Amino acid sequence: MRELKPPFRFDLRQLLGSARRKVAGRVEGVTISLPFVSLAVQAVDLERQIAREVVLRLADRRVLNAFECCDGCIRDALTSLQEIRGILLDRRIELAKLDNSPLALLLEVMLESIRQFLTFEQRLEHYGLPLEGGLAEHELRGPPPRRLQSSQQAYFAGLEMLRAHLHRCLNQVAAMAGMQIPKIPAHMRYNEQWQLEAYVPLS
Repeated sequence: MRELKPPFRFDLRQLLGSARRKVAGRVEGVTISLPFVSLAVQAVDLERQIAREVVLRLADRRVLNAFECCDGCIRDALTSLQEIRGILLDRRIELAKLDNSPLALLLEVMLESIRQFLTFEQRLEHYGLPLEGGLAEHELRGPPPRRLQSSQQAYFAGLEMLRAHLHRCLNQVAAMAGMQIPKIPAHMRYNEQWQLEAYVPLS
């Protein structure tokens, strides 16, 4: 899939910085990769079971083709993302009893990215977006009947960024489950290299 210029950046510094400190020096198990961080982890049986379920459930959710540009598919995408969010949150709750669970970290990284994307989308819904730069300061009077073209372009660029992020996270969940991601067509897959410009760097 194509990577578009990120219209905003995910801020995962708190999650990833904490994870890096907790696992410093570990060399056992499977190595998982996140933006700016690689972690050696060893999954317990419960984590492998939940990881497998997450892979199977999310691989069946095609969060749409980012190059379709209509208001209807925007609504469909947001509905699908809320469903994915519910799946991840339920599995995250199941892991609450495990201290420092690496799978819980992966799920939280996915949940946080969805939260930040939805916040971005809500701002687009109420603010105009200039052709260059960040969000405009003027507020639209009421919800527009159709999104501004520049706002719509920013939405789809953000959605593409989120889809790439979720796919790469799912690759790491699949590694913990000891399986490949099924069902996602080749043209909707992403390479394993993180698009670092889409993230606030760790200090």
